[in-house]
Amino acid sequence: MYKSILDKAKSQQPAIQRLFKRLKKKKSAELDPIFHEEHERAFSEIDCMQCANCCKTTSPIVEQKDIQRISAHLKITGGDFVQKYLLMDEDGDCVFKQTPCPFLLADNACSIYESRPKACSEYPHTNRKNMHAILDITYENTFICPAVAKIVEKIQKIYD
Repeated sequence: MYKSILDKAKSQQPAIQRLFKRLKKKKSAELDPIFHEEHERAFSEIDCMQCANCCKTTSPIVEQKDIQRISAHLKITGGDFVQKYLLMDEDGDCVFKQTPCPFLLADNACSIYESRPKACSEYPHTNRKNMHAILDITYENTFICPAVAKIVEKIQKIYD
């Protein structure tokens, strides 16, 4: 079911791209309430544990506070954590060396859930303030996260 939601979004990529160009002309005061309402609706229907596509296909940015928290959870030094699990990407951000996430379990659970990176706990960011500032990442997430695809589908109906 979730794959079909993503397939539909991919098939509509040009229209979605046009939508996001229009959204960039809107103010966050207009966009935030719409995104937040659709976020709540989408996540009442989507079960992340049945999907985990984000964990399977992308790597979050891992900040210094995340490194400290996760390494303490794993009972290893921050340096050992960085050496074993992280690399610096082309933007200079620390990310996991591999996908799927090294902490993703076979049942789609996260073995470090309580200490996971902030980027993971906030994903897919569609309930944040100032959605206007993160429209580019939201566009990308439309093709990764079925919940975002559903959110965007609803927003498309509003702005078409």
